[in-house]
Amino acid sequence: MRKAILLLLLSLSICVSAFAQREKPPTETELAEITARGKALYDYDIAAWHSTDAVMALLPAEGSFTNYVAVKNGSVWVVSFGKFDPNKTRFLTVYEATQQKDPTEFKAQKFDKPKEDSGNLFFAARALETAKTDLGRKDRPYNAAVLPAKDGQFYVYALPAQTVAGIFPLGGDVRYLISKDGSKIVEKREMHRAIIEFKMPADAQVPISGFHTAILDDIPEDSDVFHVLAREPSIPEMIVSQKFVYQVAADGSIRYLMTTEAFKKIGQKP
Repeated sequence: MRKAILLLLLSLSICVSAFAQREKPPTETELAEITARGKALYDYDIAAWHSTDAVMALLPAEGSFTNYVAVKNGSVWVVSFGKFDPNKTRFLTVYEATQQKDPTEFKAQKFDKPKEDSGNLFFAARALETAKTDLGRKDRPYNAAVLPAKDGQFYVYALPAQTVAGIFPLGGDVRYLISKDGSKIVEKREMHRAIIEFKMPADAQVPISGFHTAILDDIPEDSDVFHVLAREPSIPEMIVSQKFVYQVAADGSIRYLMTTEAFKKIGQKP
């Protein structure tokens, strides 16, 4: 029987743009909202991944599209692959991939005459471009996702991409709040600063949990939920901040466990 071990990932520092001191742990509602955003981010990533596979199977000509935007229509993801018009007033969809009954299956089609959009799809594409411009060049590949936020605004996430099978990065990620026309950054939040990478131990023992410290904020991040949902094997993640300790379960739900002071006392017991 394979033994279970606790995998300690102690080297991660978390930074946010505007850290607010918390005297009390977040409410269950706040934690549920983080879970919901993290799950939506994971769903977006799955849609982007499999829709890209479906479009590439059509052998698109090089340069036929430069951007893609995934939008959830009801319970179905529709991913538009295209580019801006020369004046950057419309988004022109050249390929479109629609999710089927299996969430990982997408049916792609090409439009001989690109579909033009100057509304929400265009604003979402522009929000992605606004965030990418601010992010700048990185020394490793990044993935981006755009999701609806309050008051018609957009959340844009920039996360380091997985580049090696079986190794899952956590950290170095940013969440932007972008104006509803996609042109302005309303808020920029560094969710994590350093990047750590989870991988199975060489002896193939099954970890019972991941573990990282959060030193500059006292709440879990949306990307903590994404990381737990995306990595394999499916295991929880424990997060220890300056004041509070949480567990992100394998299904993405977050539970407040105890104060950090109480957690330290547990570690001091013989």
